Amino acid sequence: MGLWNAITVGFKEIWAHKFRSLLTMLGIILGVSSLIAMSALVEGMEKGSREALVAVGGLQKFRIETQPVPVEQRHLRDFATGVTLGDVYAIQNNAPEALKVSPEMRLEMSPTLAANGKTFRTWSTAGVWPVQLELMEHSIEHGRCFNEVDDELARSVCVIGTGIRDELFGNPEETGEEIIPIGQSLTINGYPFTIIGMFEHYESDQDRKVRLLRKAEDLARKEKGLTNVVTGPKRMRGWGGNRRGGFAFWMKNNTVYMPLNTMWIKLMSGQTNAPSDQRLSEMEIKVRDVTKLDLALSEIRNVMMVRHRGIEDFNFRTQEDWAEQINTFIQNARLSGGIIAGISLLVGGIGIMNIMLASISERIREIGIRKAVGAGAFDIFIQIVVESTVIAITGGLAGLVASYGLIQLIVALTPTDNAPILTIGAMAMAFGASALIGVLAGLFPALKAARMNVIQSLRYD
Repeated sequence: MGLWNAITVGFKEIWAHKFRSLLTMLGIILGVSSLIAMSALVEGMEKGSREALVAVGGLQKFRIETQPVPVEQRHLRDFATGVTLGDVYAIQNNAPEALKVSPEMRLEMSPTLAANGKTFRTWSTAGVWPVQLELMEHSIEHGRCFNEVDDELARSVCVIGTGIRDELFGNPEETGEEIIPIGQSLTINGYPFTIIGMFEHYESDQDRKVRLLRKAEDLARKEKGLTNVVTGPKRMRGWGGNRRGGFAFWMKNNTVYMPLNTMWIKLMSGQTNAPSDQRLSEMEIKVRDVTKLDLALSEIRNVMMVRHRGIEDFNFRTQEDWAEQINTFIQNARLSGGIIAGISLLVGGIGIMNIMLASISERIREIGIRKAVGAGAFDIFIQIVVESTVIAITGGLAGLVASYGLIQLIVALTPTDNAPILTIGAMAMAFGASALIGVLAGLFPALKAARMNVIQSLRYD
């Protein structure tokens, strides 16, 4: 019997026992679809995490923060200065691997912003140098950024994110018109500031697709003369309920930047516990080459230790930990998902083996007749293996179709910012696994059939 004839016989067996074959293939279908769906979910989460990492500067950026004096240096804590503006100038002049350095003086307690009779406690309100926009991957969409003159004169100007605009001046998606609050005023802890710039809106790729789809649906409704009716008062869905696009994007949209000197003179120096010199919350640093990050950290640490007279009242916070956490999480998710899907495929393979053994028991006389007319043990072996593989491949193809429906069901039931991403590689791997399971599941029944005695098979009733 040729290969094509063996494949034909396999399909005839499936068709002759439709319901039994469907139950047999169910394990393969579930295994393939779950493996592809798990891979798609992990791909979506990885893409969203990588986007967030890039959105805040990537691996080239790290920051230096003030920390309490170590226990062994506790007797020197009265001499600890924390991170200061002098440290920034020292790093600029003595650390060649530091490409960009930006000081940041942040109001630690979430300040209250007010405008148009509305108030909002923002995520981050900080005094910075203009270079901070480059380090944090910010882009000005409307207006301008403050400059050195604004900083020197301590002008009461600021640049805001779109989240601040939405909360204090209105959301364009809700009002139906563009809102650009350039030139308008807001107060920060009671101090008046003029808005001179607004960042572009930051969002994940998935959130952008959802927004464009919603906009297209609204436009289609307007063309049909329909209006969107919203009943009930506007409400929040819990703390952080509108953080669409992930925390990193939400954080950037809810940021207020002002000149560093303005922050110091207008908001910080008047506090009763404020130091006499300009102490910073942190400083952001971008290195020239990410492959030389260790060298840059060593250079900067030496500069800081000299400046601080050996007192280690600062620490380095790189984004390598974030990247490693992403890699660890993705690896664990893939491993656990692969094990679960593998168990399902294994169960499917056991089902195929069981049904092939039952099929051989039903066809003992047929196998004896074939051997009597000249078929060899190898011919019988190949036929059974091909039939087993045909069942598995058919189940694998059905699993590919089912995986798409399963992914859509997951999206509908548990919508997330990181939508599943269906990849050709995952589909090919799952389909290949199903075919391999079919071959392995058919080996034992094929050996059993190939070793049958001709006389005993012919006498079987």
